[in-house]
Amino acid sequence: MDQDNVSMTTRLMNGKTRFLPFNRGRDGGAGNPDVPGENRVAYLYKDLPDTKAVFSREVLLDLIGRFIHLERSGGKEVVIFPRFQQFDAVRKVLEDARSEGAGQNYLIQHSAGSGKSNTIAWTAHQIINLHDTDDQPLFDTAIIVTDRLVLDRQLQNTIGGFAQTEGVVKKIDGTSRDLKDAILKGARIIITTIQKFGTEHLATISGQGGRNFAVIIDEAHSSQSGKAAQAMSDALTRDATSSDDIEDMVLSFQKARGPQKNISFLAFTATPRNVTLERFGRIGSDGKPHPFHLYSMRQAIEEEFIVDVLKNYTTYGAYYQLEKTIEDDPAFKGRKAQSRVARYASLHPTAIDQKVEVIVEHFRRHVAGKLNGQAKAMIVTQSREHALRYWQQLNRYIEDKGYADLKALVAFSGDLTVDGNVWTEATANGFAETELPKRFDTDEFQILVVAEKYQTGFDQPKLVAMYVDKKLAGLQAVQTLARLNRSYGKDKPTFVLDFQNTMEEVKEAFAPFFEATALEERTDLNQIYDLEQRISSSTYIHKDEVERFADQFFKGDLTTQDRLKLEGTVRLAVDRYELDEDEAQQEEFRQLLKSFQRFYAFVAQVVSLNDAWLEKLYAYTAWLSRLLPSRDVPADITITDDMLTLAAFKLQKGEEGSASLNAGDTRTLDPITEFGANPYTEEEERSLSEIIDSFNERHGTQFSREDFLRFERVTRDIMDEDMTEMVKNNPADVVYNAFSQAFFQGMVRAFQQDNEMRNIVMTDKDARDQATRHFFKRAQRQAREA
Repeated sequence: MDQDNVSMTTRLMNGKTRFLPFNRGRDGGAGNPDVPGENRVAYLYKDLPDTKAVFSREVLLDLIGRFIHLERSGGKEVVIFPRFQQFDAVRKVLEDARSEGAGQNYLIQHSAGSGKSNTIAWTAHQIINLHDTDDQPLFDTAIIVTDRLVLDRQLQNTIGGFAQTEGVVKKIDGTSRDLKDAILKGARIIITTIQKFGTEHLATISGQGGRNFAVIIDEAHSSQSGKAAQAMSDALTRDATSSDDIEDMVLSFQKARGPQKNISFLAFTATPRNVTLERFGRIGSDGKPHPFHLYSMRQAIEEEFIVDVLKNYTTYGAYYQLEKTIEDDPAFKGRKAQSRVARYASLHPTAIDQKVEVIVEHFRRHVAGKLNGQAKAMIVTQSREHALRYWQQLNRYIEDKGYADLKALVAFSGDLTVDGNVWTEATANGFAETELPKRFDTDEFQILVVAEKYQTGFDQPKLVAMYVDKKLAGLQAVQTLARLNRSYGKDKPTFVLDFQNTMEEVKEAFAPFFEATALEERTDLNQIYDLEQRISSSTYIHKDEVERFADQFFKGDLTTQDRLKLEGTVRLAVDRYELDEDEAQQEEFRQLLKSFQRFYAFVAQVVSLNDAWLEKLYAYTAWLSRLLPSRDVPADITITDDMLTLAAFKLQKGEEGSASLNAGDTRTLDPITEFGANPYTEEEERSLSEIIDSFNERHGTQFSREDFLRFERVTRDIMDEDMTEMVKNNPADVVYNAFSQAFFQGMVRAFQQDNEMRNIVMTDKDARDQATRHFFKRAQRQAREA
């Protein structure tokens, strides 16, 4: 300790002792703020306006009794001591909860490297033991939720390891019935996935309104700030009602969506979106929502808990010259044709060959010797086929050059047919995909090629280099490049070679999350009434039909006959829609419904609306959206590879240097304004020559492929009882993420059981999303018919 900084250790080992910072943070970075008339470390020994002294009797006893933890693992004992942001965040949450009671929101913006799992564990165990002035428990149960399909094992083990009493922590690895039992039996700490709240088992829970819950959200993003959080609120606040008045029933449904006096939400994330800030942030003196507690990316970098992944950044430009090989000049729809041309160019062997040469030689020259020869790299590609072809060319190049010290793995989901051969991740690598993280950690493999896998949540500290051949933007860019940020020893270097994005684009993506994330301005919640007016004034909507629908729908306990009557009422609007020959008006109305559904789910959580008509319209339009026919897109003649040839290709180094952000390099997030409807426009036809010319002008800009094979068996396999209930009884926003993950896991299982299963081709994210949405809609129909 000196006058400005504090460090601590739990073990003295002479020259090998490692001291960790125990500082408060200064202006979004490392260090401590100024204290008038005192040293900056005065918070240790003197009470300050916003904190009690660490060495005060009360705080020191709290630190020793509730935070210091002895961890036993593999015959070793390690003393866990909180870093300052962990200690401070937990104490401030508890202090506020003790003062304000249940029903509060806490947004904890803690960067990667903050020790989030320990912070969540300390918070959960201490908040259930928090008492009010009458010595009554403030919270009956703490529920830790994640939107991952499978519970985070590290988080489970950390929270379970902090338990002082057997049985306090209940991990819900099984079905939603287990979650229901845990809630009804009053388990003190429950760890579960968000999707389990969307089943019929949880819908039958009532009588919880008199109990208080602390809901701790791991990685809070839009899934928890929208309808998923609503599903939790319903289960944790629902009480039996005796009212027969339909207006009272409607308002009761609406009230359940809004802020609840018996639920406090504690949302943890390093990268809050605008919706996250609006939903969980605290309103500051500027009238805008802010995080309750901050440990910034900048501070984590400056304190060396994570690595600055932008420090060594190099961009490459790809220059293409395409020509057509046929005499005819056929016309095609613009976007699909452009996508097909871009895909042809990016998958051309010449393009991949040159990029592979740059990657391998860079790795050998600058990366391979780092971390005592244990350094590893990841190649991020735009599609599964790109990943496989990259991997194949890597193997050829490595063999041709005789580089015996290099081996590569590939990661992608499901089956893939390339050049007449069926590939899976397991057949390519020679072992089960579940073994990949462990095998990649050995000295046997140095490079991992990925397509939409291992770009989030993959913790491999030996990753030193990333080669990006995919367009990244916003949060996806931050999460993908963050795979490099884990520390490994001292002074771990990082390298990024980017074939798709500019330095400025990457800096723009990181800027909102470098220090405290902030909104440019608050969202105008009155937009919901603009949307309502546009829908209500549509010729498709008749108010008396909405009222008739509501009278039936909100009585609850719907029978099959009731559902048929409701559908009959809604189909009156569907009939009017189908009779309309104005495609532009139809498409605008469809977009309006989607916008209203999304925005209402958000607004109803943030404020108490007390507007029965909005709730009725929301329920009605949810059914109407599902029943509207899909817009038929006429089949189009496709561009095939034999129509094109790559006349010239050149790979040229662009920018090289640091893309790192500096203090103050921040950018505010925009409020939620993109609700409404864009006018429908018919795609213009363009000749093949025009499409090729346009592509050549862009020099290799990437577009997504949209063709994929339908594969119904996977959907049938994953639609078990829980998934069927979730899809049947919840809005799409609540269950889509769970279905999406299960969809790909189901493909892997199906392949292992049946070698004759049909192939599914999804060569990039856009195509994959399109296929998943298609099968999700089929699953919704299947669930309703079940």
